[in-house]
Amino acid sequence: MRDTRAELLAEAETLVRGRGYAGFSYADLSEAVGIRKASIHHHFRTKEDLGFALMGAYETRYDAALGTIVADHPDAIGRIEAYGRLYLGGVEQGLGCLCAALATEGDALPPRLREAVVGFFDRHIAWLEGVLRQGQADGSVRADLDTAAHARVVISTLEGALLMERLLGGPRAFSATLRALCASLR
Repeated sequence: MRDTRAELLAEAETLVRGRGYAGFSYADLSEAVGIRKASIHHHFRTKEDLGFALMGAYETRYDAALGTIVADHPDAIGRIEAYGRLYLGGVEQGLGCLCAALATEGDALPPRLREAVVGFFDRHIAWLEGVLRQGQADGSVRADLDTAAHARVVISTLEGALLMERLLGGPRAFSATLRALCASLR
């Protein structure tokens, strides 16, 4: 049986990651999924509702990925490398990060959606800061590192490399940036 809601979320995510939140309409989504615009409203009354649902689905996927990273990689640098590889998929697909695409629209976003994006980044910064602190405790990360500042450096570097390398150097250049980032933390 067709899961129209899941199809709408998947297509909307691709549209936002490729064009931005303001860069697509329910008409675009209708065409991509092959249903009428009125049917989209059955699942998501407003575009803001759709954006909020997108954020929820994205957060769920990332929460699961972060849990897997912690389980599969005992050291901080391994965790940072694995976290960086989550961004590599965007480079390979030629798409930006959903939250970065939304963040570029900043104050133009509906407040509830903007708060969800800020919350996503806040949680990731806190997670990375914890990973870096754990790395300092076990000696895999430089002891002199400001973990709060470098958690932001990690995200900023990965987001910037995703933006740049999906257009310029591709996966190989992104991977080189990730290796350099990890080397700077040791």
